[in-house]
Amino acid sequence: MEADITLRVNRETRWLTVDTRTTLLDALRDRLGVTGPKKGCDHGQCGACTILLGGRRVNSCLALAVQHDGGEITTVEGLADGPDLHPLQRSFVRHDGFQCGYCTPGQLCSAVGMLAEARAGWPSAVTADQEGPVGPGPVALSEAEIKERMSGNLCRCGAYAAIVPAIAEVAR
Repeated sequence: MEADITLRVNRETRWLTVDTRTTLLDALRDRLGVTGPKKGCDHGQCGACTILLGGRRVNSCLALAVQHDGGEITTVEGLADGPDLHPLQRSFVRHDGFQCGYCTPGQLCSAVGMLAEARAGWPSAVTADQEGPVGPGPVALSEAEIKERMSGNLCRCGAYAAIVPAIAEVAR
């Protein structure tokens, strides 16, 4: 069975017909040519496919495209503002926060979403004073907070020693 859907990807409206079993990752990569999100594990365990859906972090390999008809999607290609890189992209370059680069698009999208969650006061498992689903204010992003919040994004090269400081720089 197929369905017609509309996705707004990186500020551009795209129309496509997909099999109802098509994942958002496959629709983006195979149908729309958006290659930033990577297929790593295809089980939602590595984070290489992380995108922003309505500003929230999503493992696109676990989401069906038809479920997000009309959705606002941002991939690593949409983080920059024209020629101006996103502050996290600049920080990753400055800190050499990548080696092979395979996980970098997912790391960057996850970091953007994570910073928004912390600003909104969303606690993590290591947040000191958890006061319900929304905390009393922005959460200070210590190294432990960043590591916990980014734990769903794996780097097989082990570039964490540069990724965490790159995120911390922007969080300040």
